[in-house]
Amino acid sequence: MNPVLIAVVTILIAGFLIFVIQRVVKVHRKKPTTGKEELLNSTATARTALTPEGQVFFKGERWEAISESGNIEVNEPVTIIRVEGLTLHVKKPENKEVLKTEKTS
Repeated sequence: MNPVLIAVVTILIAGFLIFVIQRVVKVHRKKPTTGKEELLNSTATARTALTPEGQVFFKGERWEAISESGNIEVNEPVTIIRVEGLTLHVKKPENKEVLKTEKTS
């Protein structure tokens, strides 16, 4: 066989394998988009006053919530810190978290 053809085929196969491995690593490192993992450290909005129990709104859904940082007023942003069954435990976000949420909205 022609040595140039062998070299070209080898380079193409190596390039394809490198491409596939990079994609697999990228998908593996990606943040989960479902389940409890998606909820943790995400920002929701209080739909009722949390004193300390009430409801929050996250991605089009209402959730029962318990505030772990005192009373929270209606429409205030909250950070989800824990999930127990269908109840979210939330806290008031720090200033940096609120700014990050406002920029991405």
